[in-house]
Amino acid sequence: LVGSVANSILHGQLLISEAEFLRHFPGENGYRSFLIDTDEPAKPVAEELTRGLADLGLETSSTVDRLNRFNAVQNTYLNTFQWLGGLGLLLGSVGLGLVVQRNVLERRGELALLAAVGFPKSQIQSMILSEHLRLLTRGMILGIAAALLATAPIWSANLRGLPWISLGWILGAVFLNGVFWTWLATRQACRGELLAALRGE
Repeated sequence: LVGSVANSILHGQLLISEAEFLRHFPGENGYRSFLIDTDEPAKPVAEELTRGLADLGLETSSTVDRLNRFNAVQNTYLNTFQWLGGLGLLLGSVGLGLVVQRNVLERRGELALLAAVGFPKSQIQSMILSEHLRLLTRGMILGIAAALLATAPIWSANLRGLPWISLGWILGAVFLNGVFWTWLATRQACRGELLAALRGE
């Protein structure tokens, strides 16, 4: 029986029983690697073994270092996509603000009519802001649902291993960023005299 183990210190190596290995490769003598499990701190044990077996060319490495080397390429890709995703979220938030601003500017005639019948500008801004915040909330709910559906095979297998706290912080930051740009766009679009827009109509 031959197999391999993923996500372990034996990643990328074939595993075979010693009896079968000796039967197929009788010319191979001795052992080339050892797995050491110790209750003592790993660093002093590794230094002592390296010093004592220096003539035999012993080289020690911790399981953490080996796993980091195995996952170096994967982690590089993950970090790259994480930064690209963050940049995409930032540009998307700015784009949301521009869309809100354009929408409000196109409706300045309606807003001017509200101002003409007695609505204060602060109330008009609150109405516009609440309208777009509802859209932002619905968009985030749909996006989270789509992301959960797309990653269901992964998180369903390891529900406890997911970084729920960091995910919550990221989603909260995205929502607050969207709220900020929506508020800024609404404030900029409602500047000046709204009644002038009604005269233009």
